Amino acid sequence: MLGTILLLLALAKPACQSPAGAASRRAEALKRLLEVFGMEDPPPPPAHFKQPPQYMVDLFNTVANADGVTKNPDILEGNTVRSFLEKTHSEKMRFLFVLSSVAKYEKILMAELHLFRLWPRATEGPKKHHFCQVSVYQVLAKNELDAPGGKKLLAARLVSLQGSGWEVFAITQAVRDWMEDESSNQGLLVTVQGLGGSPHDPPPLQFASSRDHHESKKPMLVLFTDDGRRGASLPMAPIVPAKMSVPRLTGPRSTRSLDRLQPCQKHPLSVDFEEIGWSGWIISPRGYNAYHCKGSCPFPLGENMRPTNHATVQSIINALKLSEGVSSPCCVPDKLYSINLLYFDDDENVVLKQYDDMVAGSCGCH
Repeated sequence: MLGTILLLLALAKPACQSPAGAASRRAEALKRLLEVFGMEDPPPPPAHFKQPPQYMVDLFNTVANADGVTKNPDILEGNTVRSFLEKTHSEKMRFLFVLSSVAKYEKILMAELHLFRLWPRATEGPKKHHFCQVSVYQVLAKNELDAPGGKKLLAARLVSLQGSGWEVFAITQAVRDWMEDESSNQGLLVTVQGLGGSPHDPPPLQFASSRDHHESKKPMLVLFTDDGRRGASLPMAPIVPAKMSVPRLTGPRSTRSLDRLQPCQKHPLSVDFEEIGWSGWIISPRGYNAYHCKGSCPFPLGENMRPTNHATVQSIINALKLSEGVSSPCCVPDKLYSINLLYFDDDENVVLKQYDDMVAGSCGCH
């Protein structure tokens, strides 16, 4: 994959050629780069400035450094986290999330309903209780909620009547049902009851709604999935056209000659999303250092070259000319790291996605 990115960058900044040819080459390169990121087309930037949910920003900062490189590959079980804001402005305590952007092949690992608990209303007289029971139901028949089979309990627990903040409820099974049958998505119902099981009117505890409160407090569904894409196992199409001419480098001081004199080592390779034209929909990072490997693997290969046994044997065969057509080993990445992108998708939902084998961690002769 890293070799693909190197070629993409070379194509994205074409040498002297006609404007039409340069534009065509750049478009083709960016199309192939989108394929690396699992997309057919770049999502359009949000129509208006949108602040991503703080939860998603915090999650990105937990799993990745400022360049997007993964801190610990075991933090996330899957490779995709999606957040969906409740956009239907439905009645209070009824929530509907549109999940059309989730691909059918994605494996649903975990789903959470995030509700912002508002400060309790001032009440007259002493408070009898400091907790109430909050229950989350999957709606099975939206017009017959009280009938048998009208709803299914997903989660229930006691919630404090003091203070405010986010409450999180597990609703994984409901989302799995919705993904199997999209028409079964009738939404969620949240109820608040006293400790004795009796409902209160008005309820002593209220959650922020999608129509009456700031976007930073809107009800949100967070979905953890895995799309099955795993690093080097990805099928990659060749991106260099068959008839593409490669310029010849001449002269004893050419770059190619200098590369052969330098030992195999890692060099910087900056990927700037703003320069590519993707800064409108990518939230973080603004770019990253992919690094690349360059240099010679001369005989004899020392341990500093990090050679494989096969590369050592190949180096010997090449040096002794024991077989025709055997070249010296190549300087390539021998350790690769993943990066994370935080971005807006086509529906302006915020997605955190992890991509394997995107940064050269070290180089060796192979």
